[in-house]
Amino acid sequence: MSTEIATPSLEAYRVELAGYCYRMLGSTYDADDAVQETMVRAWRGWDAFEGRSAVRSWLYRIATNVCLDMLRSRQRRALPMDLSSPVPATTPVGEPLPESVWVEPTPDGAVVPATSDPAERAVLRDSIRLAFVSALQNLPPRQRAVLILREVLCWQAAEVAELLDTSVASVNSALQRARATLAASPRASATAAPADALGAPERALLARYVDAFERYDIDTLVTLLHEDASISMPPLALWLQGRDDLYHWYLGTGIGCKGSRLLPTTANGYPAFGQYRRNHEGPAHVPWSLQVIEVSGDRISHVHHFLDTSLFGRFGLPAALPD
Repeated sequence: MSTEIATPSLEAYRVELAGYCYRMLGSTYDADDAVQETMVRAWRGWDAFEGRSAVRSWLYRIATNVCLDMLRSRQRRALPMDLSSPVPATTPVGEPLPESVWVEPTPDGAVVPATSDPAERAVLRDSIRLAFVSALQNLPPRQRAVLILREVLCWQAAEVAELLDTSVASVNSALQRARATLAASPRASATAAPADALGAPERALLARYVDAFERYDIDTLVTLLHEDASISMPPLALWLQGRDDLYHWYLGTGIGCKGSRLLPTTANGYPAFGQYRRNHEGPAHVPWSLQVIEVSGDRISHVHHFLDTSLFGRFGLPAALPD
């Protein structure tokens, strides 16, 4: 069969493969590269494939090998909360760490197939939570693949064993070890309200947050946070926890955010906002951070501030805002 005829059938798997590679690699950009390499290898190997297995299984085998190859030469990605304890509001921000250190956010639509049924979509969205993806990075790569294939994608042990060229007993053993590692990570199982399941109270909470942040009314803003709420700012390593420290941070080091505007989006299943800071030259407001909001109960529990403004284009956010 020619590549031209095969290509459409392969492209139909691109989004779900992106989700698999994202969970494996912790990076939306690395996942793009892995999926593209998977497609190239599949196109090149199509004539030799000859339908010896299902196309989907074959593509996942290729994608798994691509991810394992990429992970051999890379350190694990993390979130600031995985690397250190919280610091006081007076702590200097320090130098940013390389992009390769951090778990990156992703738009839901880039990694969760639109054709999934509601129950399946809920499972897939839950498995792209930032804390869960970060916890996955603690697993050895083959254990990581086993857990994702078995627990997230619901493959049978025999299917995973065939994909990894190993035994069912080996797959089951790897799954048990992976589960034990994740169970030791409290953040991996912590839950916050997903964007598509927010009720009226949560939506009202977010509206109050946007209003307080844009007016930079920090007295009101901190009342919307849990007592032990936290914020983080990759690529900066520091993170802060507790209303008092957050209050002093916003009015101290973070005062440059005064006058910002927020545009809504979603990331990793959570409500998110593109934050645009006031600019004194050119456009009135320019990209500053992607805020990913975790809501637990009736308060905000964590705000991830991703300071990589190249993410704005990926999330379909404008390059600047006029007055």
